[in-house]
Amino acid sequence: MKMNGARILLECLKLEGVDTVFGYPGGTVINLYDELFSFKEIRHILPRHEQAGVHAADGFARATGKVGVAIATSGPGATNTITGIATAYMDSIPMVIITGQVPTGLIGNDAFQEADIIGITRPCTKHNFLVKDVKDLALIVKKAFYIARTGRPGPVLIDLPKDVQMAQAEFHYPETVEIRGYKPTVEGHPKQVEKAIAMITHAKKPVIYVGGGVILGNAAPELTALAKRLGIPVTTTLMGLGSFPEDDSLSLGLLGMHGTYYANMAVSHCDVLIAVAARFDDRVTGKIASFAPHAKIVHIDVDPTSIKKNVRVDLPIVGDVREVLLQMLKVIEERKVESGDSQLAPWLEEIADWKTKQPMTYQQSKTIIKPQYVIQRLRALSEPDAIVATDVGQHQMWTAQFFGFTKPRTLLTSGGLGTMGFGLPAAMGAQAALPDRQVIVVCGDGGFQMNLQELATIVQNRLNVKIVILNNNFLGMVRQWQELFFDKRYSSTCMELPIDFVKLAEAFGATGLQATKTAEVDEVIKKGFATPGPVLMEFKIAREEKVFPMVPAGASLTEMVLAS
Repeated sequence: MKMNGARILLECLKLEGVDTVFGYPGGTVINLYDELFSFKEIRHILPRHEQAGVHAADGFARATGKVGVAIATSGPGATNTITGIATAYMDSIPMVIITGQVPTGLIGNDAFQEADIIGITRPCTKHNFLVKDVKDLALIVKKAFYIARTGRPGPVLIDLPKDVQMAQAEFHYPETVEIRGYKPTVEGHPKQVEKAIAMITHAKKPVIYVGGGVILGNAAPELTALAKRLGIPVTTTLMGLGSFPEDDSLSLGLLGMHGTYYANMAVSHCDVLIAVAARFDDRVTGKIASFAPHAKIVHIDVDPTSIKKNVRVDLPIVGDVREVLLQMLKVIEERKVESGDSQLAPWLEEIADWKTKQPMTYQQSKTIIKPQYVIQRLRALSEPDAIVATDVGQHQMWTAQFFGFTKPRTLLTSGGLGTMGFGLPAAMGAQAALPDRQVIVVCGDGGFQMNLQELATIVQNRLNVKIVILNNNFLGMVRQWQELFFDKRYSSTCMELPIDFVKLAEAFGATGLQATKTAEVDEVIKKGFATPGPVLMEFKIAREEKVFPMVPAGASLTEMVLAS
């Protein structure tokens, strides 16, 4: 059956299981949108900015594990997607971004709304395609989804010229695809797995260090089983939060710059560090020369280029994280490896002592709202499987430190790129994907303003997103650095305009609530959760509250600045 390129693309998306796309129309995708008008199998959500559309597709992907899909027109539409694509690339999020392009005969001629999006996105996509012939389109779409979701996931871009959308071809969608040179390793090398188990079982002070790959690889149950079977304490990166329940006694919480005292101390004193789908980011390691100085390191990752990239590794295992963990559990069962309870008792006692001496805490106030308290009350009053999206800054760290994540895919946050403006559209995407789940977005007043226009999208699509703004009228994290390291020279970090966020919410057709003192926090949260539809809850917090612990730039994990 012959059909045009626009229709072929939509049929391909349907066969890939895509039911929702986030897109913004324009001249070079008008043919695609004309076909989409009558294509009822796919829901289209119109954001108010292309960047937000990509962030929404990102949030959709993080919350569900599916490939997120975004559409933009050529030129400025395409270039507006870059921040969203780079955010997904840094955090290994599976996405396919479709951009319109000027007709093939005009490419390179500086035509109206032309941009070399292939060249621009080459550094921040896993792969990208320029479709030159409609006959190649179906195979390219198949390859794009395969690349996006396999191995180390990531965003893939398809640049689709206008004339290719209009051209006709026979439609055939391949069932499988083979890509020469792209063969992700699935199973870990059996000998390496056996060596790892031997190393771990002989350890006196082991720690499991978990990255976001465990969540992306749907390996949280296997990771939890391994840790509990061997009695090994677990610490996670920001992206790994939720992969191991933080209410478990073996949990050390967050590691790194704003990690817990006991997680940083445990890694600094362990003798074996099992890194599971983590990339040893600088925010985790601190000063590389003093990171885990006494430990032999086992590193499990599907991406061989991540191993030994930042730190020395004694035992690498390349493979899909879930498959490798299953292999490890099988070896443990076959060899009847005993739990390390007795052998590890002194180590666990040492960690317990660190937890007692330096717990995660803050100074409560009976009047001024402390942001940490808001986060704790959100946890207490929210549903057990609530999805929390955050923006970037102090509120992001307070959420990571005090919410207590127990399930995977319940924290959606920009880790690698640290993108302000991410939270609101990501929550929008998650709520669109999972309408029956409670979705909360925690923002600072600065980050919220970067994509606040998406309130219109949320209201128009009746998305039940609950928005929490921790308002200190500062760009808080930069202000904290200025206070600690730049003699309180608050250069361009004070948000001096007093915005009425309650009226702003009402202007968009949402409900607006505000708390200005501690006694009002619970009342606002309860009312916000009970009110149908989008709700914005503003909390006027202590203006100069800081995030602690904090490892200064260039310092080792043991050189933490603790709360005074």
